[in-house]
Amino acid sequence: MALMTCEFFSEALGMSTSMRVIVPQEAEGQIGLAGAGGTGKLPCLYLLHGLSDDDSTWCRRTSIERYVAPLRLAVVMPNVHRSFYCDMEHGYKYWTFISEELPRLAGSFFNISDRREDTFVAGLSMGGYGAFKLALNHPDRYAAAASLSGVLDMAERVAHAPPDRSADLELVFGAHADIAGSGDDLLARAKAVSHLPDPKPALYQCCGTDDFLYEDNVKFRDQAQYLGLDLTYEEEPNDHNWGYWDQQIQKVLAWLPLGAGAERKP
Repeated sequence: MALMTCEFFSEALGMSTSMRVIVPQEAEGQIGLAGAGGTGKLPCLYLLHGLSDDDSTWCRRTSIERYVAPLRLAVVMPNVHRSFYCDMEHGYKYWTFISEELPRLAGSFFNISDRREDTFVAGLSMGGYGAFKLALNHPDRYAAAASLSGVLDMAERVAHAPPDRSADLELVFGAHADIAGSGDDLLARAKAVSHLPDPKPALYQCCGTDDFLYEDNVKFRDQAQYLGLDLTYEEEPNDHNWGYWDQQIQKVLAWLPLGAGAERKP
């Protein structure tokens, strides 16, 4: 595998930013790590960080590079700071960046496919929200999305912001915001997507039963199952921690429908 730190200018943000990118490298002589070969455009997983993290965190806290080595999968890990993957009311246009500009730039920098069946997104906590937000707002672009301990009932959290998050949420959504029914409301987006014709993105959701976001996850799970969405759900006794996410990202990678886009054009 090749791991790169890519620093570039974002027109959407009006400033320089960064992303970590993993791309396959066929290397028989690398001890303990055999990379996958092949030709043609690469399937891509956009892997999103949480509130207190940045684009380096998945590489620092998990063995993501080793896990994807045999898969012939590119992984793009962008930096969005504490934006909740939104165009902030008092800040920068991170939703425009992550949903529109980033895929275009990543595709121009690297040999990444832009086909829906080759495009996936996953994230933890705030990034779980971002992953489902991307897939449910753009079901025509993402074949699959995974949320690990995600913030999945954002409308309720904005309406009744906990003291330790009220400042962050006000910066993102504004004071006294009501996002119910909007593109920022995942429960509303799930309902809207359920009425669309197939194909719809496959969803993977997991959360520890001791996690402070467990109720969010149960609410989204129940809604998705009621709507008949393609949801794989897992829970176990655990809380909000990297040991759990390191375990679960391996399950996500095994779950991704990587074979669906096997016939890729160069």
